[in-house]
Amino acid sequence: MQALTAKSPASTSIHRGGLAAAAARPTARGSSLRFAPRAAAAANSVLSAPTTTAVRPPAYVPPKPASSAAPIARPAPAPARRGRKPAADEGAAENKGFNFLQRAAAAALDAFEEGVITNLLEKPHALPKTADPAVQIAGNFAPVGEQPPVRALPVSGRIPPFINGVYARNGANPHFQPTAGHHLFDGDGMVHAVHIRNGAAESYACRFTETARLRQERALGRPVFPKAIGELHGHSGIARLALFYARGLCGLVDPTHGTGVANAGLVYFNGRLLAMSEDDLPYQVRVTDDGDLETVGRYDFDGQLGCAMIAHPKLDPASGELFALNYDVIKKPYLKYFYFKPDGSKSEDVEIELEQPTMIHDFAITENFVVVPDHQVVFKLAEMFRGGSPVVLDKEKTSRFGVLPKYAKDSSEMVWVDVPDCFCFHLWNAWEEPESDEVVVIGSCMTPADSIFNESDDRLESVLTEIRLNTRTGESTRRAILPPSSQVNLEVGMVNRNMLGRKTRYAYLAVAEPWPKVSGFAKVDLATGELTKFDYGEGRFGGEPCFVPTEGARARGEDDGYILSFVHDERAGTSELLVVNAADMRLEATVQLPSRVPYGFHGTFIGSRELQAQA
Repeated sequence: MQALTAKSPASTSIHRGGLAAAAARPTARGSSLRFAPRAAAAANSVLSAPTTTAVRPPAYVPPKPASSAAPIARPAPAPARRGRKPAADEGAAENKGFNFLQRAAAAALDAFEEGVITNLLEKPHALPKTADPAVQIAGNFAPVGEQPPVRALPVSGRIPPFINGVYARNGANPHFQPTAGHHLFDGDGMVHAVHIRNGAAESYACRFTETARLRQERALGRPVFPKAIGELHGHSGIARLALFYARGLCGLVDPTHGTGVANAGLVYFNGRLLAMSEDDLPYQVRVTDDGDLETVGRYDFDGQLGCAMIAHPKLDPASGELFALNYDVIKKPYLKYFYFKPDGSKSEDVEIELEQPTMIHDFAITENFVVVPDHQVVFKLAEMFRGGSPVVLDKEKTSRFGVLPKYAKDSSEMVWVDVPDCFCFHLWNAWEEPESDEVVVIGSCMTPADSIFNESDDRLESVLTEIRLNTRTGESTRRAILPPSSQVNLEVGMVNRNMLGRKTRYAYLAVAEPWPKVSGFAKVDLATGELTKFDYGEGRFGGEPCFVPTEGARARGEDDGYILSFVHDERAGTSELLVVNAADMRLEATVQLPSRVPYGFHGTFIGSRELQAQA
């Protein structure tokens, strides 16, 4: 295994060595809270405190006051929306005051929340690490304030001139200080964007995605929407759901315009950049001419989409179609498949029969099929009545993959193939091998399967795996792609997007060690298992590597392109954007960013022509 390291902004070297994670310590000042690796390292970390006092669970450690020498940057104002006025019914709290009865109901429900839920149901129980804010949003997982465009960013090295466009990355960034349980996935969506043109880094900006949920909570001055993972477990979760519905019945909140956070995926399709999380419709975010970001609104594809869409739809590079899934945790059908033509017109839904609602965060496409995982992490809401989490590892269930023709009219054409004890949170690619009647799936198999959602003493492992599905015999095989001597946790990444659904040789994946931090990324030869690792360096961590294929000239190979990745130096408190040659894994350029960029989720690159064609 070859390891390359970013030693300085303009040079690389080959080395072997370990990494040490810097300890995090919380800080606070006034009514804004922040968690920072060092006081000076996160000057723009912002958590708005609710305007009403809430009793915190005992596992939550209140931040200590910060020195007056460490100022906290206040959130910049959101950009004005262009050409769109909020609908008249986009949330009672935003367009009218409460009447006397509503104010009385609000006071009664607030008292119920504090007296019963917080003090009686939550306070006696320590929070697990998977729901403890002091763990989930510590260090560089802590949120930051919005940043209007900062121009003329310093660059060390040379940015290849063909990279013209915007690198955008999504992530969770809670606007309000948690008052109860909080999981990293619960935070409000924030998009970070770097505009690159003709070898220069023209601007950086970050903005919240203005979801209906966030707008209403801002108007109320406190978090009121339930947090799907951090809060909705056990009897307190049932009580919080009941409280939310009661507030809705009283007109104090309006859930009819969605409850999602739009913090996970990003895809550019049909002239629109869409921010997604699987609990809601996508939100359209527009990149302005000056490099800023503005939320256009919740996007239902002109009235065609009436359900949530998972955060990882697949864009076919040949047809230009967008393929997607929707899963429902309450009522049948628990799973639906659909797609959009390049002009945005939607297909009919294909209802896929499942015995129970299942966590399906990702799926895959080939040239002719979609590949749907039906694994062992399921939703059992009844577990909440027994005091547990509704996200459950069902050890009695046999994991399987379904192979469905892309243009199937119903699920009778689905071929299911069992793959026991397999859970892939993400799938990187899939392709067909007709000579053997096999569909090959590349994914990271995670154990324990539910460790992201439920606390476990077992060490998490994410093994890059080749899974072969024989659609004729119904048999499957799987193998670890890396040899045991090179085994590392590989999560979040991609293949060359111009070859999605076709046989690929390489995948670029984050090295998720020490979990959940990312110490570098790896280029993996999927055929031989050869791994070339790019280390960020001691005390430096990043996230998903984004592969930008060479455009404007005939590509010299599948790996002809560049990797873009945000990196944070926990010792210096600085953040950068790295540009790495995907062929030889050498650092080409480093862009110095004006403020801290938290560790986040998924991103994409939007070319200059696509930016000009935005709807």
